[in-house]
Amino acid sequence: MSLKEDLEEQVKNIFKTTWTTRNGQVVPADNSIKFLNDAVILDATVLYADLDASTNLVDSYKPKFAAEIYKTFLYCSAKIIRDCGGEITAYDGDRIMAVFLGGVKNTQAAKAGLKINGAVKKIINPSLTKYYPNDSYVVKHVVGIDTSEIHVAKTGIRGSNDLVWVGRAANYAAKLCCLPSDYPTWITHTVYNSLANEAKYGKDNKNMWEAISWTSMNNFSIYRSSWWWGL
Repeated sequence: MSLKEDLEEQVKNIFKTTWTTRNGQVVPADNSIKFLNDAVILDATVLYADLDASTNLVDSYKPKFAAEIYKTFLYCSAKIIRDCGGEITAYDGDRIMAVFLGGVKNTQAAKAGLKINGAVKKIINPSLTKYYPNDSYVVKHVVGIDTSEIHVAKTGIRGSNDLVWVGRAANYAAKLCCLPSDYPTWITHTVYNSLANEAKYGKDNKNMWEAISWTSMNNFSIYRSSWWWGL
């Protein structure tokens, strides 16, 4: 079979095959989903954590320095996500994707976002200043969080495949990471409305979140925060 014939056959099979779906309670493993139209449906909260201005980082600094920034940020983010009950689903260059499930998934994800900000402010940047005292570089980042129904399916080819996360939460969480790093944590109103008070209010009972309209997304209601959570 030629490459063209193979592609035509596979595209035809994908479009004509009836989907099989089932509700899930845990993040599915790669081998638990079939290649053809098979999906696990989750009620999930998705978190993306992304380094800000990483293009300038790799363009302006030596590879070893940039690699150290990547490694410290991704390590701290991953450990915090796991500690808050999240499941890491992907690394993509300078960003990490995670999924939270269960009754307190929004609160746990929001706390993870605030703790990542704490790690950047209180651990990574102070250490960076210590080891590179003559450099003015400051690590900045953005965390985006949304919640929705997610369909998890397998994509790619045999021997080179991954799970694809289809639903608003995955898409919006990724897009929120493109917003200004002046406010490192961004969540949708759906997430905010489900937060426990401990993840809404900080010292002196002040609201840690500010409501704004997401103008580039039809004025969708979102919240932003510059607060950080101690570790």
